[in-house]
Amino acid sequence: MHAPVLVLKDSLKCESGSKVHHANIQASKSVADIIRTTLGPRSMLKMLLDAGGGIVVTNDGNAILRELDLSHPAAKSMIELSRTQDEEVGDGTTSVIILAGEMLHVSEACIEKNYHPSVICRAYNQALEDAIAVLDKIAMSVDVNDRPAMLGLVKSCIATKFTSQFGDLIADLAIDATMTVGVDVGPGLREVDIKKYIKVEKVPGCQLEDSRVLKGVMINKDVVAPGKMRRKILNPRIILLGCPLEYKKGENQTNAELVKEEDWGVLLKMEEEYIENLCAQILKFKPDLVITEKGLGDLACHFLSKAGVSTIRRLRKTDNNRIAKACGAVVLNKPDELQESDVGTGAGLFEVRKIGDEFFAFIDNCKVPKACTVLLRGASKDLLNEVERNLQDAMSVAQNIIENPKLVPSGGASELTVSATLKQKSSSVEGIEKWPYEAAAIAFEAIPRTLAQNCGVNVIRTMTALQGKIWDAYNVKAQTFKTAIEAACMLLRIDDIVSGIKKKQAPGAGQAPSKPKIEEEGDADNEQILPE
Repeated sequence: MHAPVLVLKDSLKCESGSKVHHANIQASKSVADIIRTTLGPRSMLKMLLDAGGGIVVTNDGNAILRELDLSHPAAKSMIELSRTQDEEVGDGTTSVIILAGEMLHVSEACIEKNYHPSVICRAYNQALEDAIAVLDKIAMSVDVNDRPAMLGLVKSCIATKFTSQFGDLIADLAIDATMTVGVDVGPGLREVDIKKYIKVEKVPGCQLEDSRVLKGVMINKDVVAPGKMRRKILNPRIILLGCPLEYKKGENQTNAELVKEEDWGVLLKMEEEYIENLCAQILKFKPDLVITEKGLGDLACHFLSKAGVSTIRRLRKTDNNRIAKACGAVVLNKPDELQESDVGTGAGLFEVRKIGDEFFAFIDNCKVPKACTVLLRGASKDLLNEVERNLQDAMSVAQNIIENPKLVPSGGASELTVSATLKQKSSSVEGIEKWPYEAAAIAFEAIPRTLAQNCGVNVIRTMTALQGKIWDAYNVKAQTFKTAIEAACMLLRIDDIVSGIKKKQAPGAGQAPSKPKIEEEGDADNEQILPE
């Protein structure tokens, strides 16, 4: 199968009616063809040159589409589908593009027969409802506490990824991380926020097998005064602040008139007393480690280090929130509001280690961590970047299973079941919606057909003998169907594309720019909307 070539216009004039429908369908199909070969366990990789001149090697659909620079609005809309899918469920980014492109492709025959787009969209929406009903029927429940079963599920969902060659490693990391940050929100309900409470740190060096999930948080920081402050503390008492520990500067221009020479000493004394008072409020609770998101001046550093307290400054707010979740602390914006319950005592170890040329602070061995860091080791940055992308997909799959423990057959089996059911049901659909409904049923075959083509097997024989031997998360499959069909319906309802980009005039041309000419469709009453 030759590599697809996408040829699109750089700028668009006004187009109307069926011309726009055909242009949108071709643009959408071209986007689908670009990533079609990246679907499946035997998929091909794409080498991309990003805007900064770097090289990205991946088979992740969303990562590939992010790097494409397309001018056609329908093509841009297709790329947004991949981002939506990634935000919602974190997987199925390639499938949703292929399915949406196929839905639009099979609708072309209906448009050529003068079917109105609203008729096609009604049929597609009915097909979507019936497809979700089929998924509900074939779905099976799974026990999220069954570790071997969860391992098999996550491994089968990331079997198409580059890291599938590393066996259980990525699946283990994904399950450990998601189970760590899971929070019970009700009877039988569990919430997992992988974006907020799981951080992936990539450190080149060692082997990929040395990667692990920390029972706590790791940050790329060192203590403020390494020679004076401890770099290793057992069972530390941690105070987290969102305010600066330094003298406040005036928000507006501040003038101070010093009449005597002694006045300068008085001014410095006031500043010192202010900082000393701030530190005294903190030291009252006997902390071992103070972390602030803002600045920490030399005076505060002196008072705290003198009391044997280690400090870290200018930490990201997201990292501070993760530390709070891991050790049970509360982030405060005023030291005078500190209470004993705000001090984090859940961490077993604070330690600063040097890895390569950089220092990293570990807040580890937490008793009940509700946030964690996944430490990835590997030979090169390119390898680690691809492993991180695959790990994010694996964590999303684990999250979907934990939040909604339902599975459907994968490998194209679900799509074939949906397709066969819809074909059977199309005979009972009344009116002209029968043909677009049947076309939607055929479109679902695009996923198993593409999988078979990418594996290099006999497509017809394989699709005939296909059975569900691997499993996929219900959430991913349902979201794929919804996003693809809704996007296809949206693009079908577009009958005009108007370009607002003005063409550059040649130097010295004094002619007034002509107004854009919009072709108007003829009277709808005089056109044949439905076939005879």
